[in-house]
Amino acid sequence: MRIVVHAVGRMKAGPERDLADRYFDRFAKAGPAVGLEWAGVVEVPESRGASAQERKREEAAKLERLLADGAALVLLDERGRNIGSEDFTAWLCKRRDEGQRDLVVAIGGPDGHAPELAPRAALSLSFGALTWPHQLARVMLAEQLYRAATIAAGHPYHRS
Repeated sequence: MRIVVHAVGRMKAGPERDLADRYFDRFAKAGPAVGLEWAGVVEVPESRGASAQERKREEAAKLERLLADGAALVLLDERGRNIGSEDFTAWLCKRRDEGQRDLVVAIGGPDGHAPELAPRAALSLSFGALTWPHQLARVMLAEQLYRAATIAAGHPYHRS
């Protein structure tokens, strides 16, 4: 299953980008052995719409283009499900085993995701009730994807 991250906003050079890139690189190397292929990050600029609703709608339209080919959608959303790494891995592997070819994990802009995306999402995922900066959310996602690959492979990186 090919996994791509759709991120609203650009991540500037710095330690957060370096750390995210490190974990995405680890995932790219570990994932294929368990049927998870890293397809990269698609960064789209934040909308300049006048209202939050307009901005979310414009950002959602860009995301919809990635979903056109039947990709499953995971929304990172503070109101989403707060699940553990092993459950996230089980969820990913179940989709892979069911034949899902593509998965898009979406990190929204400062206003969040358009409400119209919620019914389209196979999973709405939260990294907890706290609000995280976009850069740290990307780092945490990268690490969790790598962790999922190691859990699926039975590698001792993850300790229960």
